[in-house]
Amino acid sequence: MNPKTKLGAVAVMAVATLITPAAVSSTSASADIAASALSADPPAYSPPDAEARNRAVTTANATIAMRSEALLKGQNEKFTLIANISGAQGLQYLTYARTYRGLPVFGGEVIVSTDRAGELVGSVSSGQQSRITVDVTSKVDAAAATATARAQVSTVESVSTPRLLVHAATTTPKLAWEVVVTGANGETPSVLHVFVDALDGSIVDSYDEVRAGTGNSYYNGNPVTIQTSGSGSSYSMTDTTRPGLRCGGQGGTAYTGTDDAWGTGSGTNLETACVDALYAAQTEWNMLRNWLGRNGFNGSGGAFPARVGLSAVNAYWTGSYTNFGRNQANNRQATSMDVVGHEYGHAVFQYSGATVSNTTEAGGLNESTGDIFGALTEHYANQPATLDPPDYLVGEEVNLVGAGEIRNMYNPAALGDPNCYTSPFNYEVHAGAGPQNHWFYLLAEGTNPVGKPASPVCSGPSTLTGIGIQKAGQIFQAGLNSKTSPWTHPKARKATVAAAKALFSGCVEVNAVKAAWSAVNVPLQSGEATCP
Repeated sequence: MNPKTKLGAVAVMAVATLITPAAVSSTSASADIAASALSADPPAYSPPDAEARNRAVTTANATIAMRSEALLKGQNEKFTLIANISGAQGLQYLTYARTYRGLPVFGGEVIVSTDRAGELVGSVSSGQQSRITVDVTSKVDAAAATATARAQVSTVESVSTPRLLVHAATTTPKLAWEVVVTGANGETPSVLHVFVDALDGSIVDSYDEVRAGTGNSYYNGNPVTIQTSGSGSSYSMTDTTRPGLRCGGQGGTAYTGTDDAWGTGSGTNLETACVDALYAAQTEWNMLRNWLGRNGFNGSGGAFPARVGLSAVNAYWTGSYTNFGRNQANNRQATSMDVVGHEYGHAVFQYSGATVSNTTEAGGLNESTGDIFGALTEHYANQPATLDPPDYLVGEEVNLVGAGEIRNMYNPAALGDPNCYTSPFNYEVHAGAGPQNHWFYLLAEGTNPVGKPASPVCSGPSTLTGIGIQKAGQIFQAGLNSKTSPWTHPKARKATVAAAKALFSGCVEVNAVKAAWSAVNVPLQSGEATCP
């Protein structure tokens, strides 16, 4: 089995951690698990007040009206605000959906970022590449589109009602039916969005909400404290302080008990797996808030359930919950810190910016996103060497298929993955995580960090100085908040350069972002922010 096939673009990391019996309590949340790891920088989580949010809407509306020509807006198109989330230092990101003659436009979203006060525009981004001039009369009926979509999934459980829209994520907008098929391809679950050309019945595009993945297995130490709920003789592995977060078996119901002590400490015990999953998810939630200024996995204060006991050497983000299996040796569950961090990192990707097409390049960037959030969670927890110390290896302790780590972020080529970006980008999505993983390490740590592995460069200066993982994470998340379809390495460069300029005064961080991208062969982009 090739371990590279076990890390998905949106939900790639799962990690197993063992605890002793009666070691887990819900008497206190893990909100301060890594307080000692925080820097002296201003607090990242400082959301704008209602007045500032209203100003941001006014500013964004005016900006879109003023830039309608550049945004390729025609007279038959309208924009509607669908999301307004805040990020580090209260920067605001407003997402607008586009309609054409009343039909939704996939790929036509516009994202406007403002400062915390909602007065100054930081960036305006849209994935649409051409004006829309399509006829909205379909020549292929909904039933035919449904049959085409169903054929893309081997075992079908349900099919959505087809939705007529304009697909504008490619160079030529097309009228299309969107059909969502839920089921499985072999052992891999699928929630596949299929776009069927409404004129000739061909498949225009597709993307799957499910991303397959694997990760680390390591012990979090005993005892650990997790947030559960209940009282008296009735308790549940449900975290009411993080809406939507709970853990249980494959049926989706949270585990319950007569006391608030969970797990046996065995690597094969599923209640123990839920302890690890909750501990890691709660740690990641805190990291998102305290380091990156994000309110929950979805950016709006929401979380997603976790399931354990998946009968597979794998783990998944399904688009609505995480699902964790086991390693090949069947002696531990795949619920370690960085694996759980990876899977929920895919949720962050899904709920940041616009929905993107499932190209191989976007898949690699999505897979890398999971790795980056796994590393961020490990560094925030900052566990000692006797547990799971922070590093930039993926899956080394779970030993998923007996081959050690499955990815190396500081030198992807050590495992046969590309260190450097090339265009066209035609790598398998798991290998395709390499260039952005490499970029993130160079940005956070540099080429020769003290006490950490050296990292090569693909081109340019041989020595780079890192800015620290917290700043790198803030810049990365802010870049994701401006994500549009199609999502590419050059667009990620442009978005993260703009993010660095918005987040930090001076030019140190901006120039570090530029240098790290250049070091992995992603070149300077037209319209890229400059500093000074």
